[in-house]
Amino acid sequence: MSDTAAAVRPKGLKVFAAAIRTRKSASMLVFGFSSGLPAALLVGTLTAWLGEVGIKLATIGVLSWIGLTYAFKFLWSPLVDRVQLPVIGALGRRKSWIVSCQVLMILSLIAIVMTDPVTDIGRFAIFAFIGALASATQDIAIDGWRIDVADEKTPVELLSSVYQLGGRSASIVGGAVALYLAARMSWPTVYLVMAVLMGVVLVLGLGAPDTDRPPSAPVSALAQPGEINPRIRAIALLIVGASWTWAIVTLIMFMVSMLGEVPVGAIRPSAGDFLKTYGVIIVAATVFVPLVVAAVLNRMKARGEGVQSVEDTTHSSARTAANHLYGALIAPLADLAERLRWGVVLVIALILTYALCYNVWASFAYPFYLDYMHYSKDEVAFASKIFGIIMSIVGVSIGGYLFLKIGRFRTVLIGALLPIFGNFVFADLADGSPYIDMVLHATRLDLLAQAFGSDLRMARLLLAICYENISTGIAGAALVAFVSGVVSKKFAAVQYSVLSSMTFLVGALMRAPVGEAIPLYGYGNVFRWLSLAGVIAIVFVLLEWWRTSRIPVVAEPGHTGEPG
Repeated sequence: MSDTAAAVRPKGLKVFAAAIRTRKSASMLVFGFSSGLPAALLVGTLTAWLGEVGIKLATIGVLSWIGLTYAFKFLWSPLVDRVQLPVIGALGRRKSWIVSCQVLMILSLIAIVMTDPVTDIGRFAIFAFIGALASATQDIAIDGWRIDVADEKTPVELLSSVYQLGGRSASIVGGAVALYLAARMSWPTVYLVMAVLMGVVLVLGLGAPDTDRPPSAPVSALAQPGEINPRIRAIALLIVGASWTWAIVTLIMFMVSMLGEVPVGAIRPSAGDFLKTYGVIIVAATVFVPLVVAAVLNRMKARGEGVQSVEDTTHSSARTAANHLYGALIAPLADLAERLRWGVVLVIALILTYALCYNVWASFAYPFYLDYMHYSKDEVAFASKIFGIIMSIVGVSIGGYLFLKIGRFRTVLIGALLPIFGNFVFADLADGSPYIDMVLHATRLDLLAQAFGSDLRMARLLLAICYENISTGIAGAALVAFVSGVVSKKFAAVQYSVLSSMTFLVGALMRAPVGEAIPLYGYGNVFRWLSLAGVIAIVFVLLEWWRTSRIPVVAEPGHTGEPG
């Protein structure tokens, strides 16, 4: 038994050894790399390029909204799952989508190389958005491929470990290696090198196996007697779809107005004003409108109103697509609302605010390190992308250990508390590091840095990144465990996608006004103000802890964790 477990869940270098052992696992390594590289280049490293050429932080904040494509990919996942692509579909059910997305990503990187962000930031943003959209869509296909091809010889646990290895390797290449190259060549040349690397990955991925498309879709659970009838489901889907469409179109239109050319005499739109006017409405449209619709449907179903008396035998592509969308947008929240009742509001509020105090400034990390603190690209490459990743892994490991040893909510509370102090650490770094220097001297870490040939400046950066990445690693592990405990087995994948996407939503919206605030008030003050978001998260953690403590612990069928 232990031998089997070790083979299924290898660790360390054994993951790489397992990856090259079979065709499927080797292909998984390639696909993991293909998934991680564009995410690193388009959401992270791109900000270093933009900061170096003088693009305003407010503009960088708005451009970071392309990262929402990863958060909301569940919206079009039914399309990737059901649609067979013409011509290229002969490559296979999943591989045809993967290859198509890789081609689109390569083209978008080449287009970025050929565009000057200083003179045409709007066109530059469009190409980056296309690349991010293709990358997020590729992730959907890769997730499906991993599940489809798993077997006894290469189980899904092994493929998942190999996938993470490929993704982490790609994040180092797209981050540390890209910065190292950028210190020695122009940014367009760096991205051209990355496009060529993506081409190599595409060629290697062509040898991956694939599975056949199932002959027909299984009968939907929505067809059973007692379920809400198709007409009412269609109305509900129309309401929710219209809310999501409005929110997405509003965000895109503001991005276009912010990044496009401003007519003579006109004033460029303010991200702060946009957030004040539309921020709450966008959150309501994407989160609370679907939740209210789900609660209404639950009430109707409980009363036997608008439900099917017999099995729905209608079969059509339109009905199948509608059922998929209903299953992605409404059914998961309906299940949450049914199980948690009013507590679902606390759960969603906790998720929306939990990572806010450290997620918001992620897009400004490279401009902060390179342009404000004047660290070299080589220094940032090592500190942020090599040392930082190691510290993140340490943080995640500590978070998992704490979850097992001290329990669910104690770990979640620690994960909400620690990043607040991380903001103060970076505020101190921005203000000249008086307190960081005190810690370095008291612990003799400054002497250790000198012994390894480093200096005080580098020791300050490493200490700040060490604390930040360990604390956010703990917080990330705690949030993943919390969300995993909230979802039900029936809707596990979709509910997790919906809930985890919420962690990106508010953070992404806040980045643009934060980008406007930094030049006005300074990095140090903005870091300290953002710590208030962590206090809000702590309040919701305590409220949710109190709520669940009042619920008798009863084994709920289909629930993966504690109640609430």
